[in-house]
Amino acid sequence: MKSIRFTAVAAVAIGAVALAGCTSTAPENPGSTDPGSLTVWIMGDSSEHFDTLVAPFEKETGIDVETVAVPWDAIDQKFTTAVASGDGPDLLQIGVSKLRTFADSGALLELDDDTIADYPNLAATNFLDGVAGEATAIGGSVYSLPWVADTRVLFTRTDILTEAGIDAPPATWDELRADAKTLAGRGDGQYGYYIPQWDSALPVVMTWDQGGEIVNGDGMIDFDTPAFQSAVDLYTDLYADGSVPTNSDFDQTQGFVSGATPMLVSGPYLAAAIADAAPDLEGKWTVSTLPSGAAAGSDTSLLAGSNLGVWAKTKNEAGALKLLDFLSTPKTQVSWFDLDGQLPTVKAALADDALTSDPLVAVYSTQLANARLLPLVPNWDGETGKALLDALNAIVLTGADRDQTIQGLIEATKDTSVN
Repeated sequence: MKSIRFTAVAAVAIGAVALAGCTSTAPENPGSTDPGSLTVWIMGDSSEHFDTLVAPFEKETGIDVETVAVPWDAIDQKFTTAVASGDGPDLLQIGVSKLRTFADSGALLELDDDTIADYPNLAATNFLDGVAGEATAIGGSVYSLPWVADTRVLFTRTDILTEAGIDAPPATWDELRADAKTLAGRGDGQYGYYIPQWDSALPVVMTWDQGGEIVNGDGMIDFDTPAFQSAVDLYTDLYADGSVPTNSDFDQTQGFVSGATPMLVSGPYLAAAIADAAPDLEGKWTVSTLPSGAAAGSDTSLLAGSNLGVWAKTKNEAGALKLLDFLSTPKTQVSWFDLDGQLPTVKAALADDALTSDPLVAVYSTQLANARLLPLVPNWDGETGKALLDALNAIVLTGADRDQTIQGLIEATKDTSVN
């Protein structure tokens, strides 16, 4: 078992990609040609945990699993390079927002009924409603299966809110804005809320919570709606109030732990990060479902997470499917939650006593029942979502004219289709 960490090197100008691994001679690691080994791309910083997770699989099957950790901001470049060369991993993690782009490339194995027939844990009925189907299929064909679920909830430092005279997490976005302004009044370097400048989902969620959509009846992206305008006002007003930090490298975990940003919206993985970074804060923070907006019951959140796909040109298809089947067992999914704080996608795992006894999981489950996918347009992260963030960041960080900037966003994205 070996973990390799991938980083994009400085020579991006000539399109070079390197793997920073355990030794200076680490290979590029295409999909394995040895039937006794598999290469898996895991996103972010979870490779060591993944090695621990698959150790029983390696022992039982004799298959060596080599984990390559790929930063989220490098996956597009690495995937494009792999598609061009034909050399990819055997199994790879795929963010839901990238599923259509990856599937359209032709690089993923179609996981039809015949392909997965011998792997009972891969049946769609085993997975949570909402994370199978729309979140796995493109054009009616399935190219990946659910791995971890992610929904956004509101994290609050209850001790700090109490000191400021706030007796409960905000129930509406208007209350959140008011509370954030109060908390920001604690002094220099103190804020009330944190907005990740890289998170294109947040303004979409705010739009849903204002009772609106960003896709019209014709299946086209449409930011020209009253609900989106209200979401823009909410987003920009939090900055105008001085309630959120403006430095782009602000660390949400440290901000929450230090108390600089005692409210923020994030996924279940943040709970594990907080517990690891500051166990002494136990009992001083909580999670709750998202605030509501203009419409009754409009506390809709993001349904995100990631899937696992098999490289179409893998030399070890049977081994890759066997590992995918192992990763989809309830026991393995519960172990991954324990190791990495990632929410299971398998119904039996989410119903396991280890999770149902956790009060945080009860909140996640409630929010999952009212969560939606981002529109599965081609290259959301690089095009539509980027245009949305560029527009909002230009307004709040550089003082760009609000109305002109939003009109530019509307014009730039109006021809984007989800069909």
